[in-house]
Amino acid sequence: MRERREVWTAGEEYERYMGRWSRLVAEEFVGWLGEGDGGGYRLDAGCGTGALTAAAAAHGRARAVVGVDRSAGFVAAARGAVPAAAGFVVADAGALPVRDGALDAVVSGLALNFLPLPDAAVA
Repeated sequence: MRERREVWTAGEEYERYMGRWSRLVAEEFVGWLGEGDGGGYRLDAGCGTGALTAAAAAHGRARAVVGVDRSAGFVAAARGAVPAAAGFVVADAGALPVRDGALDAVVSGLALNFLPLPDAAVA
């Protein structure tokens, strides 16, 4: 019997399905972020395989860019594909592992659609 893998947690499958589109959209999306002053930190909540995180790291002058996703499979794929300018952590977008006021900007490309309480995550 063939093993069934979940596309929304397996990095390789997601990349084949959505990766090409995620990278194109990410390049447009980061244009809205602005350059920043070089001293801030940016976080990509629900980073998936890291397309938006990588684009945010390449765009602007943020001190650090971190992607978080609750899927260990996505985080592993992102760590293997994205340049060292960004870091990745397994965490839930509804309970980010940072203190209030520590971030210059938080972005989220597609994850809010999948959260049970998107308003709470944004807050």
